[in-house]
Amino acid sequence: MNNTQTCEKLRAMRLQAMAELHEQYLASNQNASVTTDEYLALLTDHQWEARQHQKSSRLLKQAHFKQRISLEEINYAQQRNLDKNMFQRLATLDFIAKKENLIITGPSGLGKSFMSQALGHQACMEEYKVLYQNTGRMLKKLKLAKVDGTYLKELRKINHVHLLILDDFGLQAMDNQARETMLDIIDERYQQQSTIITSQIPVSAWYDVIGEGTIADAILDRLVNSSHRIDLKGESMRKLKVL
Repeated sequence: MNNTQTCEKLRAMRLQAMAELHEQYLASNQNASVTTDEYLALLTDHQWEARQHQKSSRLLKQAHFKQRISLEEINYAQQRNLDKNMFQRLATLDFIAKKENLIITGPSGLGKSFMSQALGHQACMEEYKVLYQNTGRMLKKLKLAKVDGTYLKELRKINHVHLLILDDFGLQAMDNQARETMLDIIDERYQQQSTIITSQIPVSAWYDVIGEGTIADAILDRLVNSSHRIDLKGESMRKLKVL
């Protein structure tokens, strides 16, 4: 079997990266300078890295982030009550492995969404399934799903991910359908998957935002007691143009 046939078979087996590198080495005769074992390891590593990159790219696309942000972009210099050691511990993503939650609160412009998406980005790079959602829009979408009969299907999609990021929680008071939907999500994910919630509203006011007492108690009991907390303070980072 000649080299052309070898490359064709590699592509047929969906080993595109391996085929491309093999062709490059043949063209430059570089494979003559390494042993057979070394060359096989080189081709295998190249294919593996390509697959990992493809998987991470797919997970990032499916997460629906507003921004692609890495942890290296987090700014700890500004005075906004952000504990660097705590955040870096969260950045290990051990809280996802332990099925724990994170609540980030503080006024608008302090980087709550930025931080949550940085953690989400890192989670995708470590092959966790992540979904980023604006809370209000998600609840409206699920309200319509109840009407057209796709509610349970949509709920399964949400609860299937390892990390759910609910941004801008509590900007609007919840009606009965919204609070029941929120309970469905939190109850299904409780001790099963992790959730990050960002909110301009302090946790102490969430009871009133949710509304009906029994449901509010159930949501907060499952969510708040199993959460790490970051409460940001200070001047808007958008004014300073730094996050």
